[in-house]
Amino acid sequence: MHPSVELGKKLAITTDQYGLIVDYQIMEAEQDRDIVVKLADRLLNHYKIASWSFDKGFWLKTNKELLELEVPQVIMPKLGRRNKEEETLEHSPSFKRLKNKHSAIESNINELENRGLDRCPERGYHHFQRYTGLGVAAYNLGKNCLNSSGKN
Repeated sequence: MHPSVELGKKLAITTDQYGLIVDYQIMEAEQDRDIVVKLADRLLNHYKIASWSFDKGFWLKTNKELLELEVPQVIMPKLGRRNKEEETLEHSPSFKRLKNKHSAIESNINELENRGLDRCPERGYHHFQRYTGLGVAAYNLGKNCLNSSGKN
């Protein structure tokens, strides 16, 4: 009766090794690959990042090259055909191990939806922005409470 409808606002989230959301961005007519440089500028000023994992939508040769200047391990699978060198890199054990950790982001997104971000009860873009920020804060508080109580 009530099919799920998405209205075209993409939300990019960045989590740390503990599953806490350290950055989020509501994207305005942008693709994933368009936000990598601004995202890196924001986060590299505040955090020392040892490895950073992305999905295929973020891949651009220049994005990967720029990130590799600052981050020791950049896990950014190539979109499309790979040459032999890229194929070898993406099949290496360390690449696979870090890429598998990236799958946890999907459960984080699902948890955000369960915390209320599946539907914004208010009208207007300003309210949507505020509601998204509150949803991220609720997610992080919930994660923090679970981690401090020993349940995880």
